[in-house]
Amino acid sequence: MRVYLDTSIYNRPFDDQTQAKVFLETQAVLIILQMVEDKELELVSSPILEYENNRNSQILQQYNMKRYLNMATLTQAKTITVQERATNLELNGIKALDALHVACSEISKCNYFITCDKRLINRCQTLAIVKTVNPIDFILEIENENQNY
Repeated sequence: MRVYLDTSIYNRPFDDQTQAKVFLETQAVLIILQMVEDKELELVSSPILEYENNRNSQILQQYNMKRYLNMATLTQAKTITVQERATNLELNGIKALDALHVACSEISKCNYFITCDKRLINRCQTLAIVKTVNPIDFILEIENENQNY
């Protein structure tokens, strides 16, 4: 199963854990990252993720994200096709960097685009080709699929 994790996923463990939603999402993110390490998930990276990570002033967060990006089995280049798709998504109300992430996930044929951004998830329900979910829903879905086999 191929997944694309946006920057919010990599940074979730560093957010304030006193909110239940953030804490639960962090636990789901840690499970997802462990699945990447165990090669149960195929991780896709992109130059957009690298760009955002390089702009992060928090060195520990930057190091952690880079470590996982290095585990990616595929890096989707920012091609003309990616840029055209991102422009179309942007014209429909998705922010520029988010649109590039979604486009990269679609062009690289990911099964899931995973983000903590609820607004982005809602927009992607009607605009994106790739299934867009938060980390908790992703874990629940794959657990449900595994129980059905």
